[in-house]
Amino acid sequence: MQQEDLGGTSPALSGANLDSSNVTEAWTRIRGRLREEIGEIEYRTWMRQMTLAAIEGEEAVVQVPSRFLRDWLRSQYGDRLRALWQAENLGVRRVDIRVAPAPAPDGAAVDGEAMPRAVPEPARPAEARAADSRSADPRNDWAAPLDPRFTFDSFVVGKPNEFAYACARRVAEKPASPGFNPLFLYGGVGLGKTHLMHSIAWALREPGLDRSVAYMSAEKFMYRFIAALRSQSTMEFKESLRSVDVLMIDDLQFLIGKDNTQEEFFHTFNALVDAGKQIVVSADKSPSDLSGLEDRLRTRLGCGMVADIHATTYELRISILEAKAQAAGIPVPARVLEYLAHKITSNVRELEGALNRLIAHSGLFGRPVTLESCQEVLHDILRAHDRRVTIEEIQKRVAEHYNMRLADMSSARRARNVARPRQVAMYLAKQLTSRSLPEIGRKFGNRDHTTVMHAVAKVQELMQQDAGFAEDVELLRRMLET
Repeated sequence: MQQEDLGGTSPALSGANLDSSNVTEAWTRIRGRLREEIGEIEYRTWMRQMTLAAIEGEEAVVQVPSRFLRDWLRSQYGDRLRALWQAENLGVRRVDIRVAPAPAPDGAAVDGEAMPRAVPEPARPAEARAADSRSADPRNDWAAPLDPRFTFDSFVVGKPNEFAYACARRVAEKPASPGFNPLFLYGGVGLGKTHLMHSIAWALREPGLDRSVAYMSAEKFMYRFIAALRSQSTMEFKESLRSVDVLMIDDLQFLIGKDNTQEEFFHTFNALVDAGKQIVVSADKSPSDLSGLEDRLRTRLGCGMVADIHATTYELRISILEAKAQAAGIPVPARVLEYLAHKITSNVRELEGALNRLIAHSGLFGRPVTLESCQEVLHDILRAHDRRVTIEEIQKRVAEHYNMRLADMSSARRARNVARPRQVAMYLAKQLTSRSLPEIGRKFGNRDHTTVMHAVAKVQELMQQDAGFAEDVELLRRMLET
């Protein structure tokens, strides 16, 4: 069989206690599946230059020739690569994408690519090595690794997330403070929950603090618990978890329906809190809305600090894009950032992914980022966000939601049960359409643009003060965008 990617067996592979021919065949199948899934053009643009460098325990090390390509593949295909490796059932549970050193002169050429016969571990910056040393905690060697990009310094703060950010900072500075244990962060997909979780963990692992921090997903917690049951090592599992100073569980909603795992988490929760240890949890909904969790667990989760992260505003999306572009060191015109902030409103992760894709394209092909190249490179993403919502549609949906007459959207009535839904509709019209304030005002009974401005500000204020109201508005937004 032609070894398309390995170019022979590297020393790292030969020492992995796996049959190198099986690894080679698995890697070939994985690349073949990716080619089928994304198409030949996309595959050749982004994935053709991947090489398999090593199998290190449960981790497959994939190398690419540039930092841009590494960042792009991590953000867009990291999860898919891991899933494909796991499907091969070779014991690989993680995939690390790294920048490869320059190929050796005697590298074999395969499919037009130079393949190094032996790929050494790439040199890493001192900052990355220091981050690795802080990430590794010998007392919790099975906890998930932390992403060095996710720190408080790199988190862009705006009105939708400033409360959650302040709570996370407080826990990082004074863990187990009264009223902040547990800290429960919740919000939609890609709004920054995981970023804040990692930021807390990095701050708590600063040298000299001597704190044991265990961060993992709820899914990993469950798998570790099941493995402990099978190996009859539940006592070791319990002792390992309950010896930490800080336990952080991401995506708690995964435990819904897993009664035995919920019970174990509940007992671990109680043991740690009673011992004065900090717990930080994230989920996609507030504790009271996580139907399927045991009542006693839901009550305990809500007894500390509950902080939600709202959907991003246009201003926050611009700030995030500007910060990411500056960190990448690639000039991105303001009109491109504004265009992306208007078009991609669903979540921060998708917004950053689009920008990473633009930057990678610019770096790989040596072309400047322009509005034209943005529309060309991101055509698939932009097409998915191209649905145009009308003000009339917004008015109709909001009126139905609040059980009011559609005619009252334009009437002079000022009763609270009419005025508040009208303000919500104005707010959504500002967020979801490109209409100007005067145009929106005219659609609401020829009201002045200052009335629309007041409505937008009022709704934003209420969303900050009332989590239930914020969820209501966010629900309406999602219904209109889908």
